Amino acid sequence: MPRAKNRVASRRRRKKVLQMASGYWGRRGTIYTVAKHAVDKALQYSYRDRRQKKRQFRKLWILRINAAARLNGTTYSRMIGQLRKSDIELNRKVLADLAVNEPKAFTEVVKQLSA
Repeated sequence: MPRAKNRVASRRRRKKVLQMASGYWGRRGTIYTVAKHAVDKALQYSYRDRRQKKRQFRKLWILRINAAARLNGTTYSRMIGQLRKSDIELNRKVLADLAVNEPKAFTEVVKQLSA
């Protein structure tokens, strides 16, 4: 009696991997074994980078806030310290957006801190 290999499930599994690899260059998008390695690595990168994206945005916000704060005669660290003391609850994302798109509003926030 021949061994049952469940062709339906294995074909579906391979098809799923090849579908995820569609658009990859060369054999990475067509050959199952090569595509499987490429997809596995891509999934590892996407898992890692979902966390790194948060760090990178925070760094960007801090850079923008620091640049705008220095234009207003203070530094990032002094400004954040004053925000904490004065119980103004603006997060870095909002402050960075104000610094880029609404510089006058950002200046008003700095004035509130120094007053």
